[in-house]
Amino acid sequence: MNQHIFTPTAPVEPQPFLAATKALRRRFQARRIFPGLIFLLCAASSLSGQKVYNLSLDEVVAIARSESPDMKLAETQLNNTLWRYRSFQADYKPQIQLNATLPGLNRSIDNVILPDGREDFVSRALMRNSVNISLSQPIVATGGQVFLTTGLRRLDVFKTDLNDASLSYLSTPISLGFIQPLRTFNELKWAQKIEPLRYEESKRFYNESKEQAAATASNLFFDLLIAQLNLEAATKNKTNADTLYSISQGRFGVGRIAETDLLQIELSVMNANAALASANLNAQTANEELRSFLGITENADFQLRPPSSIPATQVDVEQALAYATENRSIILAFERRALEAAADLDRAQKNNGFQVDINGQFGLSGTGSSFGGAYDGLIDQEVVTLGIRVPIADFGKARSRIEVARSNQELELLNIDQERISFERRIRLQVRQFDLLRNQVALADRAYEVALRREEITRKRYLIGKLSITELNLAVREMDEARRQYMASLRDFWIGYYELRRLTLFDFVTGEKLFVQ
Repeated sequence: MNQHIFTPTAPVEPQPFLAATKALRRRFQARRIFPGLIFLLCAASSLSGQKVYNLSLDEVVAIARSESPDMKLAETQLNNTLWRYRSFQADYKPQIQLNATLPGLNRSIDNVILPDGREDFVSRALMRNSVNISLSQPIVATGGQVFLTTGLRRLDVFKTDLNDASLSYLSTPISLGFIQPLRTFNELKWAQKIEPLRYEESKRFYNESKEQAAATASNLFFDLLIAQLNLEAATKNKTNADTLYSISQGRFGVGRIAETDLLQIELSVMNANAALASANLNAQTANEELRSFLGITENADFQLRPPSSIPATQVDVEQALAYATENRSIILAFERRALEAAADLDRAQKNNGFQVDINGQFGLSGTGSSFGGAYDGLIDQEVVTLGIRVPIADFGKARSRIEVARSNQELELLNIDQERISFERRIRLQVRQFDLLRNQVALADRAYEVALRREEITRKRYLIGKLSITELNLAVREMDEARRQYMASLRDFWIGYYELRRLTLFDFVTGEKLFVQ
């Protein structure tokens, strides 16, 4: 799936927005940031003890995908999952274990059965020492286990009033055994199917976390950018309101305007002051939220560079679905949940009925009063055990458990089907919205251009006395509304772009997968 599904065309340039922010763009040249280089972007200047970061949208997203606290948390979760998966893999490898009792001293009075069958309290004084090494290997296909052991035991009986001191050894040079349940739930077999899916799912979820961080960063970026532009507009409106009030005072003094017009302009000045204070507070709040999300612990002031263009990439719905199916963790989650439901049903069926276990052990053993003597004259030892468990009457308890597990499996499969349909519907809707959002940016761009021009003409006509203050205020409000609509549409487009990346783990602008193995 390396085929590009789009044909890049010339980007759409939002002209009014470019004009409104050209002073900001002249100060800063576009540049890219590499993850982990956040402090290389820090300007050398400081403002009231705060470092100034001059960042574009791409740079904020790159920092969020690599340095943000959310990503540190996602990396820790992925690392935990990795070690759990390695622990699971170790369950299928041979296990070597040493068991030893060095020493086991017993000097006490115990209740002992005498040779004639009577019981008596006898003083005992002995010490047991043992060492045993075992090698075991699970058998995935059958759910059983084979093991190989070797060991040595020593018994020291100390002299008492009833017996003399003695020393004896029991050796087991080699013993081979097995444990095999014939009708029991095979945990290893099911885990071998489920756990690799769970680990792969966690890796994909980590990549989704990176794109979620990018989407959140883009949202916070535009929160701050819009707040800064609103502050800039509020400052400009405050200056214009003060200028108009001064001019209107002069006109009122010579009787060219009525007192009601002067009072309306004075009210506009007070509203502009209130709007400026509110815009300043919103800008500070948005600045702190972005700083906190990016994980910058020091005081920081962001000077954001707005996107100068939007990509004209066309996205094919079916290809987006194909990338989402290939890359998203939810697809593996569907498969894992179906297997877990099947495993629960199998467990209910196997653990609530006729059970048969076979255990066997074959080897050599010897005993003697010396270490070497314990290995002379070795004899065979064979132990075979057949265990059978048959429920006679449980009054439907086993059947009920099986039916509950079967019902849960059917319910889970239905849920998976519904979630799969919702997942595909979400992808299709997001792709369609992506194209619509691009068109909305173009329409809002044109509306902002018209509103800017109308406000400029209206202001000039008011200054020469051709229009009333009411018409000027209306033009200013329409210009502010057009600016807000334009910024909202631009914000919606970029948030939609990063949401599409998160849903598919594919960048349709660069044509690259966003999946890191």
